[in-house]
Amino acid sequence: MNDETLSAIREVLRDHARLAVDPTTLQEDDDLFQAGMSSHASVNVMLALEDRFDVEFPDAMLKRSAFESIGAIAQGIDQLQAEVA
Repeated sequence: MNDETLSAIREVLRDHARLAVDPTTLQEDDDLFQAGMSSHASVNVMLALEDRFDVEFPDAMLKRSAFESIGAIAQGIDQLQAEVA
């Protein structure tokens, strides 16, 4: 995962996750749900990520663990982009 991807994920989180903290202060493995993201907000994050990265999360990836941290999101996006390439 590169810095551009991580920066873009943080922007999406800033705009859609309704976190109690600034996403730029979070480590890659910090729990986003503990930082204040609700299940409802995670759906908005997923949709925004799909738009931002031009990917579609398959049903198998639609679970809490896939959106639990910035690192988990980045891994999912990397996997989806690799499948398209």
